[in-house]
Amino acid sequence: MASVNKVILVGNCGRDPEIRYLPSGQAVANVSVATSSRRKDRNSGETIEDTQWHRVTFYDRLAEIAGEYVKKGRPIYVEGRLKYGTYVDKATGVEKNTVDIIATELQLLGGREGMGGGDEGGGGGGYSRPAAAPRQAPAPRQAPAPAPAAARPASGFDDMDDDIPF
Repeated sequence: MASVNKVILVGNCGRDPEIRYLPSGQAVANVSVATSSRRKDRNSGETIEDTQWHRVTFYDRLAEIAGEYVKKGRPIYVEGRLKYGTYVDKATGVEKNTVDIIATELQLLGGREGMGGGDEGGGGGGYSRPAAAPRQAPAPRQAPAPAPAAARPASGFDDMDDDIPF
């Protein structure tokens, strides 16, 4: 049986990406992404906003793109997978758990401010990590050509007007 480990986030960057390079030359960028949800308190009727922070890691070309275009406060769309880990806090010696998102896709949302052009609105660019093996897209299906009018059987509706409002 197959399993799925997939995360989709749409949120705002909490800080500019930190880019570093591994000894192998592989680029790595880390960023924090905030997602928010709103709800009304049952007792007071007051709107409560709940913000969650997510640690996102980009690798290779995606890390370089994130480092160049992702900025603090900018809305982004990220797809990736969860990675759980542990570390020992040096100050207390206590083992702590971590949850990271290893990004496989990035899409810049919002306008094009700070990208060399004017603010033209609309969406940003979409970027993906290259797949291990290229996938071939299925061939588009073509609708069969309509039969000539003379070959169609009479349906009894040929005299109806095309004034249908929908």
